[in-house]
Amino acid sequence: MDFVTNEKLTIVGAAGMIGSNMAQTALMMRLTPNICLYDPYGPALEGVAEELYHCAFEGANITWTTDIREALTDAAYVVSSGGAARKAGMTREDLLKGNAQIAEQFGKDIKSYCPDVKHVVVVFNPADITGLITLIYAGLKPSQVSTLAALDSTRLRSELAKYFKISPDEIRNCRTYGGHGEQMAVFASTTLVAGRPLSELIGKEMPEGDWADLQQRVIQGGKHIIDLRGRSSFQSPAYISISMIAAAMGGKPFTYPAGVFVHNDEFKHILMAMETVITKEGVSYKNVQGTAGERQKLTESYEHLCKLRDEVIAMGILPPVGEWGRLNPHLK
Repeated sequence: MDFVTNEKLTIVGAAGMIGSNMAQTALMMRLTPNICLYDPYGPALEGVAEELYHCAFEGANITWTTDIREALTDAAYVVSSGGAARKAGMTREDLLKGNAQIAEQFGKDIKSYCPDVKHVVVVFNPADITGLITLIYAGLKPSQVSTLAALDSTRLRSELAKYFKISPDEIRNCRTYGGHGEQMAVFASTTLVAGRPLSELIGKEMPEGDWADLQQRVIQGGKHIIDLRGRSSFQSPAYISISMIAAAMGGKPFTYPAGVFVHNDEFKHILMAMETVITKEGVSYKNVQGTAGERQKLTESYEHLCKLRDEVIAMGILPPVGEWGRLNPHLK
């Protein structure tokens, strides 16, 4: 069986649960034989590499290093889960300062060691902000950086399937937009349930209160995993992020909402989940359609992200918006 590409894929944060699962998933999906594992913590990283060697993947060229320069040099694709993990009682926003600093260095390292990288997927939270920081410091085009946001839409799919007691495959086009966090906008108007519009079922076959409760379960989906397993999600973010990079490599297009840099008449200088598609040309977006109420929720989510962005600017990690073009000419 052939690989999708022979180009180098680097997994940043590969000693962690998300990173190690990303590496195994990429190899199981036969994306590329050339996978480099990076993490500053050598013993656990070596352990991950040893486990992957023991899988005996045919044709695989798995390397590992604690040297970021070696890891990123000649990388065509990079996926990073290299931030601090979310722990019980924490929101994604609680991770802001430490992970923002990690994102700044990550962006600078990309610019220094793999400026010709084709696509970067940022996973570590708060992903909308860490992805934005990475984009600015890496100097890449907006189409070259996407962030993990689809997990919210797949959680909506799962909750609707459980509620209506049908196969998840019968839930179509379920969408959350805006921030990947407690302020996400959960949409009903896009979704089909066994061919029927969800918006027509709410208030009839699904009481309004049940819909409100279900939205909260989606919003708190990550917290629920922590409560159940004692640790943050790792299997689902690993699979979805590798599906994103597979699309960028030229595999099946990725059509769940991804985090993307947005600057238009309505939303400015921000990175958030929109109606996106990832292909070999990168990530692109189109404006979101929805009801007046849904649009208001999206606006509130955008405003929340702007506050987080401005906090990072106040910390000195990002320069003022008007100076971004000095760091990244693609953002002028």
